[in-house]
Amino acid sequence: MPHQLNQQEVAMLREEVEMLMQERASLLKVVGAAAVFVANTDGRDLPDEAAEAAELLSKLVNDLPEESLKDALDSVSAALPAGE
Repeated sequence: MPHQLNQQEVAMLREEVEMLMQERASLLKVVGAAAVFVANTDGRDLPDEAAEAAELLSKLVNDLPEESLKDALDSVSAALPAGE
């Protein structure tokens, strides 16, 4: 009985890890697209409300660890312009 319970637990954990990996991949695509959007947007051309949201988005993207940002950009096959 304990052996079977252990196998069930392992199977449940495996499913959970797979689900989390799929969710991470989706989130990386969102972050990658957001980073590209921020890099290509001039806040001066946006309405005030949108400029505030873009500024917050820019701060959050810039606060990401470099490796996470690279993974996000890779997930959308994009690169930030030099100096970003």
